[in-house]
Amino acid sequence: MKKKILVVDDEPSISMLIEFNLKLAGYDVQCVFDGEAVFDAIKTFRPDLIVLDLMLPKMDGIQVCKLLREQNNLVPIVMLTAMADLSDRIAGLDHGADDYMTKPFSPQELISRIRALFRRIQTIPSTEESDQIVIGDLNIDPREREVSLNGDMIDLTPKEFELLLFLCKYRGKVLSRQQLLHGVWDYHFLGDTRIVDVHISHLRDKIEQNARNPQYILTVRSVGYKLVGPAMQESLA
Repeated sequence: MKKKILVVDDEPSISMLIEFNLKLAGYDVQCVFDGEAVFDAIKTFRPDLIVLDLMLPKMDGIQVCKLLREQNNLVPIVMLTAMADLSDRIAGLDHGADDYMTKPFSPQELISRIRALFRRIQTIPSTEESDQIVIGDLNIDPREREVSLNGDMIDLTPKEFELLLFLCKYRGKVLSRQQLLHGVWDYHFLGDTRIVDVHISHLRDKIEQNARNPQYILTVRSVGYKLVGPAMQESLA
């Protein structure tokens, strides 16, 4: 069956361009033109992915993302933004978007990003195979997507959780920023590695007792980051 993609953009010319190219690529496409219309479309159209503009009437893209994730709807979201400010892009990712593209963009690149997202979803291990991960006082439950420290629950954004899980997968190994971008976002941000640094900083603020002297996520100067346990850190000292 064809994958269903919901396109949400209030500019008809952009919606038509995206719709034309996605249909050409073999997808079933529906377009809506404001943020509130997304929730009706989800009930009737049941999209496998949403292409979502940031600036929308009635409800903007970040509000849509946030509400969908609060409803535990994990439909993949590619956010479109005309804003070049890094903070706007990070805000979208932090509130549940899986990827973003800055306008103007190539329809072919959008299709490539969509295919990458679908590939990543297909390679996520089943929850039955995902055991709890315990590192020091940190407990990570991939099945429930929950993280606790010393028994206290920690509220992570979807992208922060995926980043932490990816670091756990390669625990003790140094990962470059580009490796983290490719592993967590499944594509290269064309050198925009600051997104990794910002998310690492957010993670440290939430899981470290002292973010300036981390015991879990260590910086390897000029290379990247690695996740270790307190005992491993002592052995490296």
